[in-house]
Amino acid sequence: MKVTIESSKLVKPFYGSIPTPPMDTIPTSIFDKMAWNMHVAVLYAYRPPTPSNAAIELGLGNVLAEYRQMAGRLTTNDAGEIVIVRNDAGVRFIEAIADQNLDKSFSFMPHEPAVHSLHPELHGVEEIAQVQITRFSCGSMVLCFSSHHMVLDAYSSSNFLAAWGKACRNLEISPLPFQNRDIFRPRDPPVFEFDHKGVEFMPKSMIPPHGYYVDDRLKEIRAEKFLFTADFISKIKTKASSFNNTRHFSTFESLYAHLWRTVTKARRLDGSVSTRVRIPVDCRNRLKNPEVPNGFFGNMILWAYAKAKVHELLHEPIGYAAKLLHEAVVSIDENYIKSFIDFAHYEAKSEDLVPNTVVEAEKMILYPDIDAGSWLRLPFHDLDFGSGAPFTFSPCFSPIEGDTYLLPSFVDDGSIEIYISLFNEDMKVFKNVVYSLE
Repeated sequence: MKVTIESSKLVKPFYGSIPTPPMDTIPTSIFDKMAWNMHVAVLYAYRPPTPSNAAIELGLGNVLAEYRQMAGRLTTNDAGEIVIVRNDAGVRFIEAIADQNLDKSFSFMPHEPAVHSLHPELHGVEEIAQVQITRFSCGSMVLCFSSHHMVLDAYSSSNFLAAWGKACRNLEISPLPFQNRDIFRPRDPPVFEFDHKGVEFMPKSMIPPHGYYVDDRLKEIRAEKFLFTADFISKIKTKASSFNNTRHFSTFESLYAHLWRTVTKARRLDGSVSTRVRIPVDCRNRLKNPEVPNGFFGNMILWAYAKAKVHELLHEPIGYAAKLLHEAVVSIDENYIKSFIDFAHYEAKSEDLVPNTVVEAEKMILYPDIDAGSWLRLPFHDLDFGSGAPFTFSPCFSPIEGDTYLLPSFVDDGSIEIYISLFNEDMKVFKNVVYSLE
């Protein structure tokens, strides 16, 4: 497939009759600083008829008037802090055409060479956000949206995209983004109830030299997609929740208990090895005093860690793994979040610590651990620019060994898609065990 770029320009906020606001600078929050310093991209595919590029561009200009920081730039101030300059520099908007039809055989998996031509460059990007619209011969359209993770997380990204769709359909944007990142103030006096050194923060001495994580095995990583039917999911949840008859585990807890065990089997790890699941936890509804305003726009993710020895994980029933995952997630409560905020403002600064994402920025192999991503509750699949919802949606990522995502299937029958990246040899074994409940 050949993709030809027809135009590339910057789309700036359209304020209409409202005077253009003056340029200003807003700080990044401590949660923003914990995010990965990288662009994250998602792909949406639409069947014809589709709205014109001009209509989508106009909607983008209108929504940027409300989400002004998306048209700004990240920079470093005199104090060495990363800040967002709201200068209306614009969002990169790329128009492209493909020389073939978008048929059912097209794979949106990240290791497919054709997929790379459907999104802009994701490294060394000046813009906070980018858009590429690729038109196919059959009239189908693929839209790629990429954004800098230090400005927004997946929840905020889904809100921005939904607002963009509303702007294209001339609908009211609600809720409006709350963009004050200076709301996470430490307590006076601070209370360090938990140890955050070695968890969210690391000594600067642990930052590896550039290229440290380069590994010949990177070319052996393969990403695959699996479908769990509603019936199979129900069986996993029933089996997990039968553990000690103590509680009903959530879909997330049950599925990741199953995936943690099956990935561990596929890797054929020694029983004495410790393995972890790293879980992103949205803190928006966990912080009650003060409450996070509705429409807060930015990052609010902390990581929870479930840990086990391999022999315990595989010897105990699936409910044991689900219990470990549940306990890890609920441990990120209001007390933990406030302790993290206090630590970040005082101890981390006094000890000159850096976020763990800085230390692991180039890490591409998580073995023997896994990352547990879930977009099950995010309305990415509802993005409507005026002609209906997409027929498919896919994260667009460089395969990281041990990285996983859960996404709701577009079949809309309760099934769930699992994206997972493993070494080739481990993937072969994983395919043989992933649908087994033994």
